Amino acid sequence: MQNNNKKTLKIGSFKTEIYLAIIAILLIIICIQNSVLIVPSIIIYALILLYTFWNDNKRKTEITEHIQEITGNVETAAKNSLANSPFPLILMETDGNIVWKNFKFNNEFANIDIKNILIDTVKEIKLELEKRTNKKDKTIEKEINIEKKTYKIVGEYVKVKQKGRNKQTVYTLLLYFIDQTDYLNALKEIKESKTCVGILKIDNYEETIKEISPETRPQILAEIEKNIYEWASNANAMIIKTEKDTYVITFENKYLEKIKENKFEILDSVKEIDVQGILQITLTIAISNDGETNQEKYKTAIATMDVALGRGGDQAVIREDGKYEFFGGRTQEVEKRTKVKARIVAHALEELIIEANDVMIMGHTNGDIDSMGSSMGLYRLAKNLEKEAHIVNNTFGLSLSSFIETIKENEEYKDVFYDKAEAMSKITSKTLLIVVDTHKKSYVEVPELLEKTNKIVVIDHHRISTDYIDNAILTFHEVYASSASELVTELLQYANKEPEITPLEAESLYGGIMVDTKNFTFKTGVRTFEAAAYLRKCGVDIIKVKKWFQSDLQSYNLIAEIVKKAEVINDTIAISIYDKKDKDANLICAKAADELLTISTITASFVIGYLGEKVCISGRSLGDVNVQLILEQLGGGGHITLAGAQVEGMTQEEVKQELIKIIKQYFNQSET
Repeated sequence: MQNNNKKTLKIGSFKTEIYLAIIAILLIIICIQNSVLIVPSIIIYALILLYTFWNDNKRKTEITEHIQEITGNVETAAKNSLANSPFPLILMETDGNIVWKNFKFNNEFANIDIKNILIDTVKEIKLELEKRTNKKDKTIEKEINIEKKTYKIVGEYVKVKQKGRNKQTVYTLLLYFIDQTDYLNALKEIKESKTCVGILKIDNYEETIKEISPETRPQILAEIEKNIYEWASNANAMIIKTEKDTYVITFENKYLEKIKENKFEILDSVKEIDVQGILQITLTIAISNDGETNQEKYKTAIATMDVALGRGGDQAVIREDGKYEFFGGRTQEVEKRTKVKARIVAHALEELIIEANDVMIMGHTNGDIDSMGSSMGLYRLAKNLEKEAHIVNNTFGLSLSSFIETIKENEEYKDVFYDKAEAMSKITSKTLLIVVDTHKKSYVEVPELLEKTNKIVVIDHHRISTDYIDNAILTFHEVYASSASELVTELLQYANKEPEITPLEAESLYGGIMVDTKNFTFKTGVRTFEAAAYLRKCGVDIIKVKKWFQSDLQSYNLIAEIVKKAEVINDTIAISIYDKKDKDANLICAKAADELLTISTITASFVIGYLGEKVCISGRSLGDVNVQLILEQLGGGGHITLAGAQVEGMTQEEVKQELIKIIKQYFNQSET
């Protein structure tokens, strides 16, 4: 205010000086024309100066007094405004000392020990202020619950001082308390009244119905529907049967929490229906509240159903605010017997290869024999259609070293492999990019390639995760298959012109199946053995394949040491740590996890190691424990019996403790 006063006075003084200068110039001109007027002019100008100075001082005094009067009134009005503010207002220091409170604050919190309630919030504000890099930012904004109300605290810190012997920094805070209770309640009501849209499917409906005798079929179907409709009624949902195996559900968002709390008990109640001679009846449920309209929510529910089925079915998936939440999915996948899809995909893939300028095939990072074997099979399919094809292989571990040495000896494959730099320089928008043995954007060998072309094909057998490649024009995703190599072998068999694969290509495909099934022990179905038989006819040397994966004595001793250090929790779960940072740590951990399963009392095993700067986990199970669900909590994925994860920013011991916590939660949920 004082600065403004000075500016006002300066402006007035400046104008007076201009007038005096003009008068002086006029008098000088008159004197030049008539010298007799010089003395009178000087006297007149002196009188004008005296009057001007007198009048100017008088005016300054009046203006100053007037401004001081106005300033006093403004300051009084400001103080009254703060004191009578419609919002509770407090001036306090970050050491807890309350300097001043307005009337509204005293009335609002009259019967509340406000100092003790605010002390933690004030400490948080102080820590936040000390961390701020922009010291010019004086604003403060926090949310706090006081009794049954929610307040938004806004304000600023007005000064800083030192207190105590240690000269501790204390901030003085001017804080307004804005009651947001009604606003937040209104938002909650709006959110709860929104519609959720869901889809419920009976898994493998056609195959299941065929297995039920005609006499009991109507009774079984009626019991399934009864369970479904009762569950919908308990959830206050409207349900409509749209197809013989599909139902559409709608309900208000406020009932979603209740459904979560009950953990979709419908999944278990349907399994309990007694159907003699066939496997359990299972359901898959997808629910979404993502989208502005019901039509948009229905579309996202369909996409969520694809995720649920891609994870093997027999589970419920909720998509809420762009995030997925999974329930169930603890049972083994059941092999689908139909081969129609494989035949359709084989023909569609051939068409895409023919239309493309060239083909690139890419597996996952730190490739194994399954990703390499399936890549080799697709390479042969593309070459059979007279297309230029290359395999992107930027990284590989010890598990592939023997195979890589073998393939380098073969002149035919000398220029087949691209590293990252070559792949990035050669790919175009007309290149067909085939991703094998993974569907995760972040897990492919060279993620940047996914942005270079829209012609992407995905062939995978892992349970789908939320980080899936969503812009593929063709997807062959079968969680029932043992391996990507099994899927590619089927595609080769159903090609319009069956390619003549070389013995080395057949052996790489056979090796992929053999490793992923642990020598045909886990996750093998009829189609697995059919694929193996076909490859055997193509000239597979089983002994040669087995030698690729033999451990040397040093590796075997390391595995034995890891097994020796294993800790058993929950009586049947083995956890061990491999603390050496070497390039083959991931493979050592995987083999050690397999070895732990050979112990009679162990049903699942986890081995923690290093993968570069990350901590990696290899999980294995006999099928009683779903290691995929456990490792998904740490950002991983895989199958019920075989899964892995990579964790950043944590030590091995921290990862171990977090893993134990997740395992205990898993078993607690199983019991409830």
